[in-house]
Amino acid sequence: MSQLFSKANRQVFAAPLGIDNPVLVQVLGICSALAVTAKLEPAIVMGLSVTVITAFANVIISLIRKTIPLRIRIIIQLVVVATLVTIVSMVLKAFAYDVSVQLSVYVGLIITNCILMGRLEAFAMQNGPWPSFLDGVGSGLGYAYILVIIGAAREFFGAGTLLDITIIPGYPTNGMMVTPAMAMILLGCVVWAHRAILKEDTKK
Repeated sequence: MSQLFSKANRQVFAAPLGIDNPVLVQVLGICSALAVTAKLEPAIVMGLSVTVITAFANVIISLIRKTIPLRIRIIIQLVVVATLVTIVSMVLKAFAYDVSVQLSVYVGLIITNCILMGRLEAFAMQNGPWPSFLDGVGSGLGYAYILVIIGAAREFFGAGTLLDITIIPGYPTNGMMVTPAMAMILLGCVVWAHRAILKEDTKK
């Protein structure tokens, strides 16, 4: 049990949450971070979907990595990811249809998500199943919490609600908050705050 949560494994899990965040540091997954964060609910669902798919795709690729011919490894990775994305899409349509409609084509575009394909190629192809699972979960959650922050801010300041629950009664609708431009501005603010915090930590 101690080996499962060794210092190295904890670092693999924690790095994408902070110092090596896929959105804030690696600048990956920006398109969906801007497109699905007009409200908090679809941001949460997209974040969780990417986390589940990244974690299990990492495990599957890690398990079969030694049998994959290098010249077709990207194709194999895409097949694995496409299968998982299809499963997640069907589950969303069955149990959260309204959210699946809000997410529209973006669930399908998880197949080409830079974060997911990057972790498969850079980590899962080189490491065992358990570290790959931790890397996938960490990378997915690192992506998810950025979406949640931006989605919460845009919904709250745009409509005075969170998860469609009124927080500020009588709040006037602010249409500017639902525009992609505002999502980019908010993301820029989060990147700035993250780098400022990291800079202070390195000084210590």
